[in-house]
Amino acid sequence: MEVGPGAIIGTGVRIGAETRVGPNAVIVGNTTIGRRNRIWQFAAIGAEPQDLKFKGEPSAVEIGDDNMIREFVTVHRGTEGGGMVTRVGSNVLLMTSVHVAHDCIVGDHAIVATGTGLAGHCAIEEFATLEGMVGLHQFCRVGAHAIVAAGSKVAQDVPPYAMVAGPDRARLVGINDVGLKRRGFPVETIAALKSAVRTIFFGKLLRDEALRKAREDHGNVPEVCRMVDFIANSKRGVTGREHR
Repeated sequence: MEVGPGAIIGTGVRIGAETRVGPNAVIVGNTTIGRRNRIWQFAAIGAEPQDLKFKGEPSAVEIGDDNMIREFVTVHRGTEGGGMVTRVGSNVLLMTSVHVAHDCIVGDHAIVATGTGLAGHCAIEEFATLEGMVGLHQFCRVGAHAIVAAGSKVAQDVPPYAMVAGPDRARLVGINDVGLKRRGFPVETIAALKSAVRTIFFGKLLRDEALRKAREDHGNVPEVCRMVDFIANSKRGVTGREHR
């Protein structure tokens, strides 16, 4: 492990081999960090959450392996009301000035770009991308392989594989087909996802009917089934298309 000048590492912190901590970074609390992470200068990890309900409970931060945590990133501990743990997976990129609030879960290979704020209890699934200056409302979920355009305000769940955008409230644009192609998804899978999105969001069927129709049409495609299940189980509702 390598620790830069002026960095502060608290007594309860555990850091794995080959992790590098930059100058003036602060890592405190009940924080566990895995192997081969790179933590840049002035990052702050494991501080008490910005939650008035927090009463000093021994909550934690858990961070996996091979992550890049850039300058001025903040990752706060969990709370009793949210499961006690804020968790960042592996191979995650948190760009400059990203805030990961209490009880958030950031999945493997996620990218969260500069200035984005995750309010408490948010969940970012694997390979999701949040571009710069995104604001994510508390308890929101962003599904796997989804992309949220820069400057978006997200107040509802973002379905997996989708693309949303909007400076007021984010709206569904379509499928993240560029990202899916880059990750090697078959053209047939992408076509099925596009068809399902048309049925669910752009057709005239009511939600439950549309979900059944999408599953009937593409029930042999796991990605479509995952999208349908995500929407059906959403507690906040999902980000839909803009109605004109």
